[in-house]
Amino acid sequence: MNVHRKEARMSSFRPFPSPSSATPMPGDRAASGDGRSYDLLIIGGGVNGCGIARDAAGRGARVLLVEQDDLAGHTSSASTKLIHGGLRYLEYYEFRLVREALMEREVLLRIAPHIIWPMRFVLPHSKLARPVWELRAGLFLYDHLALTMTLPRTRSVTFADHPSGAVLKPEFTRGFIYSDGWVQDARLVVLNAMDAAAHGAEIRTRTRFVSATRGRESWEATIADQETGRTGTVRARALVNATGPWVASVLHGTLGVGGNKQVRLVKGSHIVVPRLFEGSQAYILQNPDRRIIFVIPYESRYTLIGTTDIPWDADPGKVAISPDEITYLCDSVNRYFRKPVQPSDVVWSYAGVRPLFDDRASSASAVTRDYVLDVDTEGGAPVLSIFGGKITTYRRLAEHAIERLAPHVRSLRAVPWTGLHALPGGEFVGRNFLGMLAQLRARAPWLDEHNAWRLMRNYGTRAFDIAAGDAAAMGQDFGSGLYAREVDYLIDREWARSAEDILWRRSKLGLLFSAGQVAELESYIAHRGKPVESQVADVA
Repeated sequence: MNVHRKEARMSSFRPFPSPSSATPMPGDRAASGDGRSYDLLIIGGGVNGCGIARDAAGRGARVLLVEQDDLAGHTSSASTKLIHGGLRYLEYYEFRLVREALMEREVLLRIAPHIIWPMRFVLPHSKLARPVWELRAGLFLYDHLALTMTLPRTRSVTFADHPSGAVLKPEFTRGFIYSDGWVQDARLVVLNAMDAAAHGAEIRTRTRFVSATRGRESWEATIADQETGRTGTVRARALVNATGPWVASVLHGTLGVGGNKQVRLVKGSHIVVPRLFEGSQAYILQNPDRRIIFVIPYESRYTLIGTTDIPWDADPGKVAISPDEITYLCDSVNRYFRKPVQPSDVVWSYAGVRPLFDDRASSASAVTRDYVLDVDTEGGAPVLSIFGGKITTYRRLAEHAIERLAPHVRSLRAVPWTGLHALPGGEFVGRNFLGMLAQLRARAPWLDEHNAWRLMRNYGTRAFDIAAGDAAAMGQDFGSGLYAREVDYLIDREWARSAEDILWRRSKLGLLFSAGQVAELESYIAHRGKPVESQVADVA
């Protein structure tokens, strides 16, 4: 352990060597016999659960993560897909949260340059919303709260003299342009799971946490394979309750742990329409109700618009956008843009439930986006529950979770490391994105510009494992640049099990696929069989 502490001070730090061939891979459900022991059992395969799994496994802990559905199957794939400080949180004096998020923005841009990249945001001034001095003061703070900021700082613009004003109505004459980041959110989750597995963690999707019995030094948990129906037991020194919207029900219901901490569920919905404007910039629009809406370039051909903030008290697993939300988002754009957006223009919509810590705020928009980590040790082995949080700060949340658990789990006492080590595919090491893209096209000259870009943006250096030298070696062509070789990669390396996993979380090609193409892909997956690493047996 002392050796690894020394290595942590070096820029080339990697906490443990690459895994051996015996390391369980994405399809491996044969993780030894019933009753296997772990340091951590993590419940939930969203960004927080996978981030903690990565951090803990890299410190040498024995980690098992179970997710009842697909990785990022719920909240973590339903975000506005931003890596940002949260400009509007300054109104609620959340300076610590904004500063931490801005610092994390820099870290994430460095460790995942393939799936996270800078974006400029245009903020028009509206006489119906915040005054100019308030915007200027907020943006000044935004630029200076994090001393390590490398992105371009805010500038004032007159829209008559700037191309970003071309899509705006003539009454919007001036505004500001500032920097933040964009992320492929579901891929961020999967890459954390991949790195956790590379450091020895076991990641089991379609595996439900059923129950657990607490002992003085460990938990005995029952888990069930959703695909086979088999159940088994495992032991863990500590539990991590990273179940997002279900955090309170798992803690107080399934585990029977008391306490007064609760989660406040807020539904956020988004719509996608055909591309509204040229350029790589996004827009942040202020509404008269003081809420803000983002309008963001999306998957080359589209524009993403969101989000709403609606209190939610129904099943968090069954959520969809409402007609009123669609109207609200369209009206928000139409207040500013010359070209109107109608509900009939919507080509796709999605909604997710954000599990915010219940701070008793009066409105959904005012509820804190900060996170609260609750560790309960009363009566025996510890359980850590995560209330709230945002995708930008997931890595720091994981570090804080490890700090809280370290007194109870000896193997977690190694130094932090995740901010020094690139996520899978992000190992550019002195080469920029365009240089890597040129190398990929030279290796696979049959790839057109768009699909080469898509592969590099999704997979980074792992794109070289997918793109063969000629199209014939790619196997069946499902359309829109998706070939069997990529499908096989996603099943064998990234826990994909269905067309939905592949088209809507590992990629966004579902926007381009017809019903017939989806059926063809499902048929291929069904006849292909199990992942190549799989040795199917009992769940535990």
